[in-house]
Amino acid sequence: MPHHVDIHVGKNVRTRRRQMDMTQKDLADLLGISFQQVQKYERGTNRIGASRLWQISKILDIHVRYFFEGLEAHTQETDDSSKSEADEIVRLINAIQNDDVKNQVLNLIKACQEI
Repeated sequence: MPHHVDIHVGKNVRTRRRQMDMTQKDLADLLGISFQQVQKYERGTNRIGASRLWQISKILDIHVRYFFEGLEAHTQETDDSSKSEADEIVRLINAIQNDDVKNQVLNLIKACQEI
């Protein structure tokens, strides 16, 4: 599953590329890669290395920081969502009256972490 930072950067690459009225093939040709690779970058399924991102920024005539703008807000939303899910899990586990069942649930969660 793609990391939210890779998705964010990829969306900003796509946005800037489109602003420049450039196709994925145009960008790919300038980078010396396939347009499929550009698609993977833009979806966030493949990470863009630092040197490649620098190269993209030069081609798209934008500072590298552009690709990360707005990321802090997204990270805060993700953190808040994860916190509320964790709070809900703790609340549900604490509501289990039977100690044996509660221990089995905790053991199941621990076993899932090892997978």
